Amino acid sequence: MFNKILIANRGEIACRVIKTARKMGIGTVAIYSDADRQALHVSMADEAVHIGPPPANQSYIVIDKVMDAIRQSGAQAVHPGYGFLSENAKFAEALEAEGVAFVGPPVGAIESMGDKITSKKIAQDAGVSTVPGYMGLIEDADEAVKISNDVGYPVMIKASAGGGGKGMRIAWNDEEAREGFQSSKNEAANSFGDDRIFIEKFVTQPRHIEIQVLCDSHGNGVYLGERECSIQRRNQKVVEEAPSPFLDPETRKAMGEQAVALAKAVNYASAGTVEFIVDGDKNFYFLEMNTRLQVEHPVTELITGVDLVEQMIRVAAGEALSITQDDVTLTGWAIENRLYAEDPYRNFLPSIGRLTRYRPPQETAAGPMLVNGKWQGDAPNSEAAVRNDTGVYEGGEISMYYDPMIAKLCTWAPTREAAIEAMRVALDSFEVEGIGHNLPFLSAVMDHPKFVSGDMTTAFIAEEYPDGFEGVTLPEAALRRIAASCAAMHRVAEIRRTRVSGRMDNHERKVGTDWIVTLQGQDFEVAIDADHEGSTVTFSDGAVMRVASDWTPGDQLALLDADGSPLVLKVGKISGGFRIRNRGADLKAHVRTPRQAELARLMPEKLPPDTSKMLLCPMPGLIVKVNVEVGQEVQEGQALCTVEAMKMENILRAEKKGTVAKINAGPGDSLAVDDVIIEFE
Repeated sequence: MFNKILIANRGEIACRVIKTARKMGIGTVAIYSDADRQALHVSMADEAVHIGPPPANQSYIVIDKVMDAIRQSGAQAVHPGYGFLSENAKFAEALEAEGVAFVGPPVGAIESMGDKITSKKIAQDAGVSTVPGYMGLIEDADEAVKISNDVGYPVMIKASAGGGGKGMRIAWNDEEAREGFQSSKNEAANSFGDDRIFIEKFVTQPRHIEIQVLCDSHGNGVYLGERECSIQRRNQKVVEEAPSPFLDPETRKAMGEQAVALAKAVNYASAGTVEFIVDGDKNFYFLEMNTRLQVEHPVTELITGVDLVEQMIRVAAGEALSITQDDVTLTGWAIENRLYAEDPYRNFLPSIGRLTRYRPPQETAAGPMLVNGKWQGDAPNSEAAVRNDTGVYEGGEISMYYDPMIAKLCTWAPTREAAIEAMRVALDSFEVEGIGHNLPFLSAVMDHPKFVSGDMTTAFIAEEYPDGFEGVTLPEAALRRIAASCAAMHRVAEIRRTRVSGRMDNHERKVGTDWIVTLQGQDFEVAIDADHEGSTVTFSDGAVMRVASDWTPGDQLALLDADGSPLVLKVGKISGGFRIRNRGADLKAHVRTPRQAELARLMPEKLPPDTSKMLLCPMPGLIVKVNVEVGQEVQEGQALCTVEAMKMENILRAEKKGTVAKINAGPGDSLAVDDVIIEFE
């Protein structure tokens, strides 16, 4: 076994690999760019080597710099994580030439299956059903348009060396094919150092289901069930679960056996994932094979008890698999939500800045692990479990140079319903401040009827949120529980305030009992009768609710029992009440006396400034291109400029017809959120 492993990656996956290596007694080496000097993976590793400037194409994906770090550290093996150099055959060859083990598949498997064009040809030759498309290289935008017409719109334009949603565009017409081809090439070059592009038919109403395979160099291979990854945004997965709520045992077995057969055909040895598109009749089509560890691997680990990183390391060290297919048992249900530094209220555009508060929910174990083919410990845990894979910490910076994912929150439970409920509570308990993030959106998805029923496709977000995410409107029953809780918390805060002021010795008698709580445009008239165990809240219609909690003023997380069931609220102080966040809703809860409420209704509403004649930068980023000139008339939908942020190019378009009056920024300029790029007459 190895004594020292270098992790050729950053962020949460580097931290994830370090944890398993530490458990195995293996020393670890981190690499870092200028932007990552204070990163969590650097502090967790036993050693760390600096490799260059922040842009990945000047540091993390420069093979020579990584090889220098390996030589400096004396590492015997390299785990590439995912993205960056994980599917780069030249990197694997360089390691082989250096006599350093690659914790991944052989070079031949990377070349044949890691390249999406080659892998499709191999799958076709092997008789595997594939999605129609053009597998050859495409020289320019004109050829891309011609091919798109031949295949038939809609089409998917994809980077051959791509992954994680980078270098992917859907085109519905010639103009989108032309724009998408160029943007995909640019993103692919920046993210992977490889700008080759191919085009395939975009299958509407598909489900994205993938099979986890694990093979060794001795001819053994198993599949570890499937993951459903249908909830995606911009072709990037947001929610994953294992197993799929759609598959039956027969389809699972057929997909698994086909995935293992495909892996063995290229002498695969390591963990890998075979991705399929599955239609409503459970017909499945090979999409691609990822010759690396997947982002969503934790859900497979949670339902199988197999540590995939450990297995990858053991296979790389020449060991044979210790488990057979008969040893693989799927126990319970696991769900993963990806926490992104993206603002859901701004169409999920990237957000950067300092994490002024970062408090994940407490992690709990999910039963025993499968070790050498045997369950260690008692029967699998019957209670819910929480796992959070992360690469950040409170006070750390979210950089514009890398992928916006900052954590993967996972829950496990014996049933899908219980796993979803555990995830709801975990999301409500996750405190993140200082940046825009998608926690509210994730909460909304967990409550969405289509997700709860398991009836979703990869078009879920586009279909259910066609105008973007605008927050959550809570039902009456939920508002009542929050209103009662806010009234009880306000009473506690008032008692604290009178005690601090020292106005009265018997201060509790001077705190009122009648309050009006305003939430989501509704007024809830309540009366509070408090005792040492909690508060009895009576509504004006006679309904009674009991609230109990140990919350104290200043706590930003309130764990309450409201009406006999748990309630988790994120609490912030505002004038005359609280900012409350729960289940994806962001509410201002004003708690007033009846007289204060009467006067508040007379106050005029403050209107936001008029920005209708300005193009504002929707995210922190770099101006790549400006498409218009001063005095030019633009039409609705016309491209105005391109902004690059977190390795993604975003084309900003005109919302209506107008004439350009002033251009405030040009190519190469770095902008903050809401900086004015263009002004119109």
